[in-house]
Amino acid sequence: MSLSAAVLLAAGSSPSPTAPAVPSLQDAQKSATNAAGWVEENWSTWLAIGLRVLLIVVIAVVLRAVVRRAITKLIDRMNRRAGTGASTALSGLLVNAERRRQRSEAIGSVLRSVASFLVLGTAALMVLGTFQINLAPLLASAGVAGVAIGFGARNLVTDFLSGVFMILEDQYGVGDSIDAGVASGEVIEVGLRVTKLRGDNGEIWYVRNGEVKRIGNLSQGWSTAGVDVTVRSDEDLDKVKETIAAVGERMSKEEPWNEMLWGPIEVLGLDSVLLDSMVVRVSAKTMPGKALTVERELRWRIKRAFDAADIQIVGGPEIPGQTAAAADPTAGVAAPSAYASTVSPQSIAASPIPPTSTTK
Repeated sequence: MSLSAAVLLAAGSSPSPTAPAVPSLQDAQKSATNAAGWVEENWSTWLAIGLRVLLIVVIAVVLRAVVRRAITKLIDRMNRRAGTGASTALSGLLVNAERRRQRSEAIGSVLRSVASFLVLGTAALMVLGTFQINLAPLLASAGVAGVAIGFGARNLVTDFLSGVFMILEDQYGVGDSIDAGVASGEVIEVGLRVTKLRGDNGEIWYVRNGEVKRIGNLSQGWSTAGVDVTVRSDEDLDKVKETIAAVGERMSKEEPWNEMLWGPIEVLGLDSVLLDSMVVRVSAKTMPGKALTVERELRWRIKRAFDAADIQIVGGPEIPGQTAAAADPTAGVAAPSAYASTVSPQSIAASPIPPTSTTK
């Protein structure tokens, strides 16, 4: 082998300065020792953080379940107390079990949602604090965002708060007939933001709870059926009163009117007296929402009773023998005038004098 070949062989076997260094066994052992030491130093901290997070989650879940169960029991107890607190027959009829159930479900749902939000939100903040996360910027950002959302969605907040107080105060419920000012009809759905009404013609109104300034509930308490009976001024008032009273007594004993009528049908007296007619006022206390039905039936029965008792209602057919005499067809014709004839002395005296012609 020549000298040059030996030199090249020696140069090829030498390590290149740009080639990566292969870690030795001592370096690997040193790195493993350092990692084990770091884990040994921090495992207690990790374990403490994990146990703290687990404890927070468990307490939050248990507290949420306890609060929700307590709210449910409280609502049920309030419903039972309201059901047994009816002291009169009328107040007992006013207690609607289905409506009370719907109201309790709505109130319980709102309270449970609020409780869950507070408990879980607090637990989430505590978990973030356990990981040594600074909550001050987060809380400040949440406060600023809440103020901005409050200004931007003030109508939504108003609707929500109005819906909550409406449910808590039991102003109306599903099935009630209400007059909300902006619309009226039967309530078919009650929400925290919008109330659905079905109008008299079948239309559906969506009324925002924040827009309702006054509410007239036509289904709470009782309704009043009022009927005005107009008769001739020469009718016997005692006979009219007795006939109406008999109609009311028979109607209050028949089905289903005995359930709709919550009081006797009363003749209140004369509402007005005119030269040719007088108005008798009839009133009755009825089940909520049944006043119009009772009024129609009462008019029907009064009309039939008046026909049987020969009591004339103003606007009805004329009584035989009391028809007015036929009017004289010549009554509206004026008397003949003397000025109608051109040869009469009055016409000649009133005619103008013709001008006289002069000749030169």
